[in-house]
Amino acid sequence: MPTAKAYAEVRGDYLNATLRGLSAASISTARKTVADAIYRQGTNGIGIYAKGLHGLYITEYNNICRIFAREEWGRVYGNTRQISMDEFAKTLRELNTHIRGNLMTDCFLAYEIIDIVSNLALELNSRTGEPKQPIAEALKPIRDTAKLSLPKLLENTRDRIQALTALPQDGTALPITAETMRRLQEMTGYLTPLTSIMTSLGDGGWSAGAAAASADSVPTLKSFDVGADGRQLFAHYASDNIDTLITNLDLKGRTLLRGRGVQGLFMANNAAVVERMIRSSDLQSLLTSVVNKVESWRAKGQSMYLEAWNEPSKHLLDVQYTKRSDPRPRSGSVDSTAIVKSLGSKDKDAIKEKFRNFNTSFDDMVVKHKSYKMEQEVREFLARKVQAQIEPLYGRFWDRYHEIDKGKGKHVKYDKSQLAVILASLS
Repeated sequence: MPTAKAYAEVRGDYLNATLRGLSAASISTARKTVADAIYRQGTNGIGIYAKGLHGLYITEYNNICRIFAREEWGRVYGNTRQISMDEFAKTLRELNTHIRGNLMTDCFLAYEIIDIVSNLALELNSRTGEPKQPIAEALKPIRDTAKLSLPKLLENTRDRIQALTALPQDGTALPITAETMRRLQEMTGYLTPLTSIMTSLGDGGWSAGAAAASADSVPTLKSFDVGADGRQLFAHYASDNIDTLITNLDLKGRTLLRGRGVQGLFMANNAAVVERMIRSSDLQSLLTSVVNKVESWRAKGQSMYLEAWNEPSKHLLDVQYTKRSDPRPRSGSVDSTAIVKSLGSKDKDAIKEKFRNFNTSFDDMVVKHKSYKMEQEVREFLARKVQAQIEPLYGRFWDRYHEIDKGKGKHVKYDKSQLAVILASLS
């Protein structure tokens, strides 16, 4: 029968040699080929490495139990796996160095490693009865990095937006909005390790240093309670990310964009991206409380944009149609020729001026509208609202006064059907 020392030395070297290739593969598969690519789950060799280690350790423990007395099992098993465990810990340290150097994209590898290695420790403990401490100690650097990543992701979003010195004047949503949402979508694949990390940080512990939202800007997302459930804890973290994103975009838009219209459009576009990416992913079931807040941001932005369309609308207002005592006649029941004929010269000039001002203002708004970049759902919504606002007003005004230039088109540039076609083209 071999001595315990000799057995541990021979078999320990064998285990280490067998696992060495898996260690090298874990390091090599961590190397990035695209600098800003987010780590994709399962593409690193750590999972295979852990499976190999698990299989060898269980087999080795069973062999030890058949060869040595019971009181020697733990000591021989610990000594036998020491070299390979040291190598495993070294591999995790090297992976941790890589993750820290690419924290914004490869923090997901840290979450995956925590999940894999924690399960490995639990399984080995249940099969061998040996303590989980050695593996837990090997995992600690990566666990610390994973904890660090949560506030860092928030800070990264805030700092990148605050560093902007210009925004697209067409109101388009910024790439950082989709990037932030893709990160949250990716996180839903790591809920178990993330719950563990977030619990250790404490509810809201990831928010240290995050920018506080202005009380008079947009609604905060911190209004719903978070219990012990891990899904709720993640939802709270995700909502803090979205809150940081939108509040900082809102403040930056007010600073760098001219006019409430484009500011509102910018807000609506970014909120639409957030809402769409929630609804089209596993985030939908996790962030039910957040969707209403996002919808309110989008609605606020759309309302700001629509304010600009009050300019052409105001030229269509007629005192005869604003008096409560004067009912508005139905379209088609008005004799424009008779109405125009009854007007004095000053009134006729005023009507002509209203048509001219409307044409100028309306044409300008149409050009601007078509020059803006809009998310499809935003464009469709705004087009419907603009049509509902402009078309009835113009129809009533046209019915009464279109004979002001006797069909020459000098003042009355559009008939009702022409205007309807233009309004329909806005979507």
